[in-house]
Amino acid sequence: MIGGENVRIEAMTMADLDGALAVEQACFRDAWSREVYHATLLLPYVRYFAAKDGDGQVVGTLGLRLIAGEGEITNVAVLPRWRGLGIAGRMMEAALREGGENGLEAYTLEVRASNRAAIAVYERCGFRTEGIRRDFYTEPREDALIMWLRKGKTVQL
Repeated sequence: MIGGENVRIEAMTMADLDGALAVEQACFRDAWSREVYHATLLLPYVRYFAAKDGDGQVVGTLGLRLIAGEGEITNVAVLPRWRGLGIAGRMMEAALREGGENGLEAYTLEVRASNRAAIAVYERCGFRTEGIRRDFYTEPREDALIMWLRKGKTVQL
């Protein structure tokens, strides 16, 4: 039986690259290539988190880019059979904690407008929709919601 409580969230290392690619390919039609993922992990302003099961297998990933005092959340993915167990929320908590330790007070992300499960996770973390990017996604073509978390500020839509 799968249990989200048995999953640990860690800083991703190059040793996790194969597992992260497997998650990316299982979750996204337009998955990043090995080269792009590898290059991104080397960037000094990027932090990646890996959710690992009891055997150390990567079951989820999340990226955080620390840019100009703000955080951009990228590549949030959890293997289908591990969804609904709170893993994405725990990875978000780790990213927000890391961002806070680096002085970030605002975070943004894009999410498919139809991805209700992900939107619910982000809203539970305090994110709010502030805009739309028309036709942002391909395969299939779809709008992205632009969501923000601004600590200490209330945003009126």
